[in-house]
Amino acid sequence: MSAATGFFESVLRESFNVAVASAQPSHELPGLWAEKIQPWLDSMAPERQRVWVIGAGKAAASMVQAVEACAGQHEHLTGMVITRRGHGGTTQHVEVLEAAHPVPDEEGQRASRRLLQLLRTIEATDPVIALVSGGGSSLLSVPVKDIPFVDLQQLNRALLTCGAPIDEMNTVRKHVTQTLGGQLAQACRAPVFQLMISDVPGDDPAVVASGPFCADDTTYQDALNVIRRWNVQAPHSVLRHLEKGCKGLVPETPKSSSLVFRKIRSHIMASNGKMLDAVEHYLRQQGYTVLSFGDTVEGESSHVAKVHAALVKQAMQGRGGWPAAPLAILSGGECAVTLSDTQMKQAKGGRNSEFLLSLVHELRAQPEVFPLAALAADTDGIDGVGGHAGALLLPGDLTRIQQLQLSARLHLEQHTSHDFFHTLGRLLVTGPTQTNVNDLRLILIGQP
Repeated sequence: MSAATGFFESVLRESFNVAVASAQPSHELPGLWAEKIQPWLDSMAPERQRVWVIGAGKAAASMVQAVEACAGQHEHLTGMVITRRGHGGTTQHVEVLEAAHPVPDEEGQRASRRLLQLLRTIEATDPVIALVSGGGSSLLSVPVKDIPFVDLQQLNRALLTCGAPIDEMNTVRKHVTQTLGGQLAQACRAPVFQLMISDVPGDDPAVVASGPFCADDTTYQDALNVIRRWNVQAPHSVLRHLEKGCKGLVPETPKSSSLVFRKIRSHIMASNGKMLDAVEHYLRQQGYTVLSFGDTVEGESSHVAKVHAALVKQAMQGRGGWPAAPLAILSGGECAVTLSDTQMKQAKGGRNSEFLLSLVHELRAQPEVFPLAALAADTDGIDGVGGHAGALLLPGDLTRIQQLQLSARLHLEQHTSHDFFHTLGRLLVTGPTQTNVNDLRLILIGQP
């Protein structure tokens, strides 16, 4: 490896490390606990006997650990959280259960029913700290009574491959479960301080994990419109339930006007936007001019890559008014990959590695006027199927790809980005990071 290649790989990997570190619950919670949570506890429940800790999401275990560290011996903590299998951790007082994600399993359903029942039994005098992070939509999957669990699983598979943005997918999820869209708030009599780690563009609390403690101003009709707009192959039981809801035959999710939300206080601890700010600060320290497109980027991964590739070409040529090299192009948000049933069976990769694969395809004939490197990865450490967080592209790789006779187009058509970057030796493998603030996409042009 040349010194130049080593420099770019170091900057890319450290950028990912900075992103993950900025989103760790232990990063912000100590100050937040002293300034807001402890005063809230003393105000809402001055004679409390215990503090309940409940929640769900990929970051749930690390959030519990941070809460336990802040509470110390001063609070009697108890409760349970649900996290993705493999994302657990050692805790002292709060039980951590693991379940499947992104398609829920029976173990997850049992855990979710336990959590729902627990919330219903908590006394109004005992405060609740709710820990909510990305992945909670799947991990809190308790279907309504007229939808079998297997149909809810089928619906989740269909939503994950239809290409719809996360807020629209969650609109449907809220209306087919007993737990999402403010329904946990409705089930709980106690005051709740909700701590959130956002993995959604725009950081709308009602979208994070489908907002189990947040007002839901979407409707059954909105959910049915999503099904139709994205041609989601939903089971008949789901369609029947949504149609009953449109006719007013089943209750709506609780709305902003509901009094249940007067007892809820929410705070976003970490988000995609805050993560991008941290990475941008690091890159500027390395000598890069940073062009950031923020945390609201959505769309098909391959289409988003085409836009990024166009910017790279303009910057390489010094055209379009873009800043000159050394330049870092930074973006977050959440892309999607639309798959047919057949493609779903053979696909291996994820939205980030597919973005980078599409970028490779678009830049295949681009002369490297300046050294070019890139990274696309999911901050939770898992990018779809394959056990990787994402992938890297380093200077000279476009030439190596030709020498190895790798076809980016073929792998794009088959949605096998994992195999492409495995052959190239550029998979980014980190394991679970214990947090989740969505995607990091970074392109480096030139060396400072």
